[in-house]
Amino acid sequence: MLGATTPLKWPDDGEIDIMEHVGHHPGIVHASVHCKKYYHSIGTQKTATVPVPDCSQKFHVYAAEWDSDSIKVSVDGKVYFRFGNEHTGYEAWPFDNKMYLLLNIAVGGSWGGQQGVDDSVFPQKMEVDYVRVYQKR
Repeated sequence: MLGATTPLKWPDDGEIDIMEHVGHHPGIVHASVHCKKYYHSIGTQKTATVPVPDCSQKFHVYAAEWDSDSIKVSVDGKVYFRFGNEHTGYEAWPFDNKMYLLLNIAVGGSWGGQQGVDDSVFPQKMEVDYVRVYQKR
């Protein structure tokens, strides 16, 4: 998820990664948040991983529960990442703003491309069974 600000200033406006999977790290799923205070380029990233050995073969339910105090990310109902609101301002919690969902396949880059890209695996596809968004009232 990315902050729905115009123009977007990354990482300041926030990013919530509900599920990331990197080809050179098979069977491991990552969850992270990015904001001005917490992101990888300055060595403060807040992230967690969980083994999901069949993540490339079977459907799983990836979820984020997000409210004004915390973000919790789970796989198949088991929470494995938590990020709490420090109540210190926008640099640590830009997550009071609207965000939009982003589903994509990224190839290469400084993380996914660390060990090169094996062109023999293409073409590839991403299959998504469903996406649901719920809001508390």
